[in-house]
Amino acid sequence: MSFNKQTLIVAFALFSLFFGAGNLILPPFLGYNAGTSWPLVSIGFAISAVIIPIMAIYGHARLQGTLMDFAKKVSPLFALIYALIIYAISVTLPSSRTASVTYEMAIVPYFSMSSLTLSALYFALVLVFALNRTHILSLIGKFLTPFIILILLVIISIGLFADVTPMSDTIFKNTFTDGILEGYQTFDAIAGVVVGGVIVVSLALQGTLNYEEKKTMIAKAGLLAGFGLVLIYGGLIALGATYNTTIVTEDRVQLLTDLSQSTLGNIGTSFLGVLVALACLTTAVGIVTGTADFAKKIAGNSQVAYVVTAVVSCIIGVVVGQFDVHYIIDIALPALMFIYPITIALIILNVLPQKIASPLVFRLVVIVTFLFSIPDFLQFFTTSETLDVIKTYIPFAGVSMGWVLPALFAFVVGNLIGFRGRG
Repeated sequence: MSFNKQTLIVAFALFSLFFGAGNLILPPFLGYNAGTSWPLVSIGFAISAVIIPIMAIYGHARLQGTLMDFAKKVSPLFALIYALIIYAISVTLPSSRTASVTYEMAIVPYFSMSSLTLSALYFALVLVFALNRTHILSLIGKFLTPFIILILLVIISIGLFADVTPMSDTIFKNTFTDGILEGYQTFDAIAGVVVGGVIVVSLALQGTLNYEEKKTMIAKAGLLAGFGLVLIYGGLIALGATYNTTIVTEDRVQLLTDLSQSTLGNIGTSFLGVLVALACLTTAVGIVTGTADFAKKIAGNSQVAYVVTAVVSCIIGVVVGQFDVHYIIDIALPALMFIYPITIALIILNVLPQKIASPLVFRLVVIVTFLFSIPDFLQFFTTSETLDVIKTYIPFAGVSMGWVLPALFAFVVGNLIGFRGRG
């Protein structure tokens, strides 16, 4: 398989879009808690944080449309509602989390400033960039990501060969599925359905490639980006596991800071903090700009809609971003348990051949996935015995995967109905 220069550029862009700064803090802590079971938890994490998102990119390569096109086989109304929910979650959680990560990694160790003050200043800067588009951030991103990758590879390489005490056993009851569920927190599947459309539009604007050429390029770039993500995520998980008896902490950000301190010292840790802060800023601007673009389009290309959406998104960022990372991760869980199964179902259906992924199959699978995700969503708001009884009758519901087999059953039934109709 050959890779030309443009394919490598697209692969690097995809990697940069997926590898948000907030994602840095998840793998080490996952490995830290997994201990000797880190290979198994890594596989679970890779499924939801790498394989599914890259499948989303391939789905976009086939569709070559927008986020709305990703769900239109269910219905145009559903596609609109789904897109609204995706963008609402994006500006509320991952965007806000970038301010929180910046505060904890780049501000707290060196400056005396409240989280609210930092959050307000941070999103004021995000708004300036969102309302005055320039190439500055894209240029920063091109140089920023290689530096972060280089530092992480150095930290991983030094850390894995360090002389530390043997790692302890996992604290997880279901290591594999816990790895999958932690991968939800990267928001990468959501990123896949959003940024895949951005990549398609960007290539279309160049006007030099036909459908098949774009499809092949995006697919190859996705494979390269996926390999890079697996390498970094796997290394960080292994590193966290290696130090799980040497470092004592219950804080994700602190663990990453301690790991960099142990391998690179004070200067390296400070440098990593600055790079992470810049990466957080570019991620937040990308989310706010993308959300405002969507609002502008559905409002008939209204610039007022763009400005209002950008301002509201930044206000939300200020409110949520003042909380610590752990709190934001906790409040994200219900939303992720609701939207992630539907997103995964849509991604897989868009990758499958059209003859077994008809509109009927789309509708059945999405409806069933939604219904069987409700218990996982409600468990965060009630301790009802009735809910517990219901979950005992649903396979894998005990590990928050109760939607999987019903969705597969709906897929089979939908195709049987389709084949009988054609027969």
